[in-house]
Amino acid sequence: MELLWMIATVLFLYSSLSFLWKAFDCRRNQNCYLLDYVCYKPSDDRKLSTELCSDVIKRNKRLSMPDYKFLLKVVVNSGISEETYGPRSIIEGREESPTLDDCDDEVDDCMYSTLDKLFHRTGISPGDVDVLVVNISMFAPAPSLTSTIVNRYKMREDVKTFNLSGMGCSASPIAIDLVNNVFETRKRTLAVVITSESIAPNWYCGTDKSMMLGNCLFRSGGCSFMLTNDPSLKHRAKMRLKCLVRAHSGANDDAYSCAMQKEDTDGRVGFHLSKSLPKVAVRAFTENLQTLAPKVLPVGELALYVIRGLRHRLRRSKETKAYAGKAVRVNFKSGVEHFCLHTGGAAVIDAVGSALGLNKYDVEPARMTLHRWGNTSASSLWYVLGYMEAKKRLRRKDRVLMLSFGAGFKCNSCLWEVLRDLEDGGAWEDCIQAYPPQSLVNPFMNKFGWVSEA
Repeated sequence: MELLWMIATVLFLYSSLSFLWKAFDCRRNQNCYLLDYVCYKPSDDRKLSTELCSDVIKRNKRLSMPDYKFLLKVVVNSGISEETYGPRSIIEGREESPTLDDCDDEVDDCMYSTLDKLFHRTGISPGDVDVLVVNISMFAPAPSLTSTIVNRYKMREDVKTFNLSGMGCSASPIAIDLVNNVFETRKRTLAVVITSESIAPNWYCGTDKSMMLGNCLFRSGGCSFMLTNDPSLKHRAKMRLKCLVRAHSGANDDAYSCAMQKEDTDGRVGFHLSKSLPKVAVRAFTENLQTLAPKVLPVGELALYVIRGLRHRLRRSKETKAYAGKAVRVNFKSGVEHFCLHTGGAAVIDAVGSALGLNKYDVEPARMTLHRWGNTSASSLWYVLGYMEAKKRLRRKDRVLMLSFGAGFKCNSCLWEVLRDLEDGGAWEDCIQAYPPQSLVNPFMNKFGWVSEA
């Protein structure tokens, strides 16, 4: 009997320890680590100077003086400098008739340049990659872009590939969410994500003002980054994903159609941005924050928010209508140190910054990214992160919130924890000392201000 009791005890302990180890091993393999990222920096001959942009505008013979005035107003208020980049088809004056080779060259240069650097920096071979994701919204050739990468780098036959299109400027968090879901079912997995946009085939050459806006904001750019759930690589990782929230308001007709690729009345394709876009963005933003706040904020701040909300309702019911317009604001800075805001434009940055109660220092990375690189669509968040790192802002245990908007309409966010002090200059290395500049005055006003008086 005593021997049986000892055997039963040993088996029980073994089973318990096995269960605990499996639970621990499963939990530590569910983490999503950012090993490294590389932002794309095109060659200087692709910069869109004031003179070059003027030539592009003059080549469109359909534009009238009111159109010139509209474009001048948009560009001056855009927050974009002369340092941004465009595709060669526009530089060389072929914006009305880009070829498939133009589109391929623009995308391939970004993908291969950033991937080569990423593999070199991490020391990881393309053959070790288990999952490959490409998100480029406005260009989807066949074979797919993921197949192009698999062929160039001779990746394994069992590599899992995902080619995302049409996700818009919010595609980066979507790709991260996809990879994180794969991590839940696969241990010790390496994933590479490439995020960019194709400007060449989507340059608008008509006169519809809602489509001309995109030409003033969107610029060439991209980023490749590597994710893993392998705990043995944690010491090499830069950040760890804490949570991710996606909000999709596409069931609403206004939200669905406020940012859309379409034809104008003359049959010219462009990207339409409607006047309802700001309101749609606010609704999606609010919905996302309602889910995000409990995941990000400390319990004390949530309790204070509830108390302030109750006081606000009581006062609003008793006091004047003037008080009714005031809103109760939650202090997101109590749970987040750094904010990677979507660089959709100066007005977008200001509106989101105001809603979150951010100061000039908090929105500086997004503003400077817009100034230096323009709106590079889904990769913009990584240039903002790169600015923070180049400025040596990111310290161990800091929390970084990425927030983006995209067609559909979507608002996506993700919170990262910095695992070590980060100081890499990246794509900003040769210019970070000049930022922030003393003045953000757009040179267009100095050279073409006469248009507004014509």
